Amino acid sequence: MKAQPVRAYVLCGTPRSGSTLLCGLLRASGVAGAPDSFFRTQSRDEWTDEWRLPRGILDKGVEGARRFLEAARVEGTAGTGVFGLRLMSENLADAMTCIAAVHPGLDSDRARFDAAFGPTAYVYLSRDDMLAQAISRVRAEQSGLWHAAPDGTEIERTRPPRAPRYDRAAIATRLTELARHDRDWQDWFTAEGITPLRLRYEAIAEDPRAAVAAILTHIGQDPAHAAGLNPGTRRLADQTSADWAARFRAETGG
Repeated sequence: MKAQPVRAYVLCGTPRSGSTLLCGLLRASGVAGAPDSFFRTQSRDEWTDEWRLPRGILDKGVEGARRFLEAARVEGTAGTGVFGLRLMSENLADAMTCIAAVHPGLDSDRARFDAAFGPTAYVYLSRDDMLAQAISRVRAEQSGLWHAAPDGTEIERTRPPRAPRYDRAAIATRLTELARHDRDWQDWFTAEGITPLRLRYEAIAEDPRAAVAAILTHIGQDPAHAAGLNPGTRRLADQTSADWAARFRAETGG
């Protein structure tokens, strides 16, 4: 039997793994929808406000879940015929709860994604240097600056500017969390029989267009659409990040 064409894809990531950069580039390609974190608990009110849905709609039973899911599908498809979703492991259960309310009786998460969005492909985003990833998370939380444009213009800030300070305990906590999230994804892929396209943050940062081309190929789109795309975010790591990493390793023997 001929495989059905991919109609959706999920960027399976962990915080600070390059997903924001990829979401912008995939959207700009014009053939891969507009992936975003539609099931992120902290962003739920923002999405329902944007979609002009009542806040708390996911607490209103099957019809509420159906309306939320349809709005997410329209937003994430953006008229391209392909739905894109960014998903962190901690939000997987929320996504499945919503989808299962609309598509009950299915025996796997993979089947639920296919029922909600059509044949779905998966991309796993990881980072070789997990310590650098943990430091990036801590610095963003402390400073309030999460993303900036290539020219330095701030794109996402969640709090007034504050100088970051080295915090070994906070870094260790985030490092442990990241390792757990990584294991959660690996266990989920195994349980669901999924072989994702695997992309490393380091490779994404070095050649974003090549990463987008690989994703487009994986979802059955022409990789030529990656040509000419320009990254909308820049790396925030600097000498302070390197100094923190060196100090953490020295203090922990890592």
